[in-house]
Amino acid sequence: MGAKLKIAGFVALGAVAGALTTMQLQAVARATFTPLPLEEMQQLAAVFGMIKSDYVEPVDEKKLVTDAISGMVAGLDPHSQYFDKKSFREFREGTTGKFVGIGIEIAMEDGLVKIVSPIEGSPAFRAGLKSGDLITRIDDTPVKGLTIDQAVKRMRGEPSTKVSLTVFRKDESRSFPVTLMREEIRQQSVRSKMIEPGYAWMRISVFQERTIDDFARKVEDLYKADPNLKGIVLDLRNDPGGLLDGAIGISAAFLPSNTVVVTTNGQVADSKATFTTAPEFYARRGADPLRRLPEAVKKVPLVVLVNEGSASASEIVAGALQDHKRAVVMGSQTFGKGSVQTWRPLTADTALKITTARYFTPAGRSIQATGIVPDVWLDETSEGNVFAALRLREADLDKHLVGKDEKKDEARAKARDEARKKLEDQIAQSKDKTPKPLPEFGSAEDWPLRQALNQLQGKTVVASKTGAERKAEAKTE
Repeated sequence: MGAKLKIAGFVALGAVAGALTTMQLQAVARATFTPLPLEEMQQLAAVFGMIKSDYVEPVDEKKLVTDAISGMVAGLDPHSQYFDKKSFREFREGTTGKFVGIGIEIAMEDGLVKIVSPIEGSPAFRAGLKSGDLITRIDDTPVKGLTIDQAVKRMRGEPSTKVSLTVFRKDESRSFPVTLMREEIRQQSVRSKMIEPGYAWMRISVFQERTIDDFARKVEDLYKADPNLKGIVLDLRNDPGGLLDGAIGISAAFLPSNTVVVTTNGQVADSKATFTTAPEFYARRGADPLRRLPEAVKKVPLVVLVNEGSASASEIVAGALQDHKRAVVMGSQTFGKGSVQTWRPLTADTALKITTARYFTPAGRSIQATGIVPDVWLDETSEGNVFAALRLREADLDKHLVGKDEKKDEARAKARDEARKKLEDQIAQSKDKTPKPLPEFGSAEDWPLRQALNQLQGKTVVASKTGAERKAEAKTE
């Protein structure tokens, strides 16, 4: 059982990431007046009264009402949600990319918090914390035994409050304490670097309010470093989505003007829409952040990396670039979250996020429960896949909207069970009883990135054996 719990915890991040949704922000709720079902409302009132009068302990009326709303919305699909005060604040932090903390991007390694990257200008950055540093203690609490969410909550807090960390720096074989003052952090959702002369890697971790601006600035920097770029790898692996206009803007950077990026279709008139690369669909503050990009970015050879954790907005980008033959999509089949969520404020501190439409690629393909199938299938490592079969996709979620071409994938369920058993056996035989994490995205050991670079350079690409077998089976059939 211990091994099973460790595996579940290790892959949970991918499952949660895939469940995050693309948001279409709306400031004012549409006024709708639908006659209420009188008999059912009387039942609801009767149950409310019975709980108030007969329950073993007094129950807060407001909690009863919010629980009733939450239950009503949760019964719709996995992505509709009622936001109470706390969850609404966290949601807004996620879309704006602003939060109060110390400014580090993190992952878990050997039960400790690993600093993937300090955010430039943040308290952690100014204190000299580096990529690869391990946090072993947060204030008086050892990190071993904490989940990544628990560690994040302990490092975040109110502005101008202090948090003390114990940091182990592997390359210097030493531990040291550091005390940081929390402040408002503006998260960077875009990272980039030159991986080889003439070839760049750009990673988008989530689509937020400033993603397009950050992306434009990173592209400018890349072209200043090398005006004759020969290829770009756009890395959308484990990108859970985010804001729709961010997906449109990133697509617009690589596509011609007035090109269709995505269409939506739903029950009400304003959910039937076509979104193109015109600035009106992605420029938030009037000025077009892409206007200063070099024209070469429209034609530079492009590979898009995706996996099972690529969802929603990242699937829109991959689908648009694939349909317009602008990029080669490589990796594994994406999450399949092809529904539109609109949030509507209820009070100053609460809101309703409700599914209002479905997404379709420019060629009319539904993303829902199917996702984007890559042009070239890739394994996670040179030895094969490790966690891919364990990751949940939209089709695995209860109450998910049924996709147009969705079929029950019994082979996938069987593969997941077999992969889980294999990993449990490996963990049982290992010394530390924890699964070996995958190499960091963008590192020299990143196998899919290596294959993407081979694709751009015209070298041999080692495609997934599973993908090759599927193609062979398709030809046989």
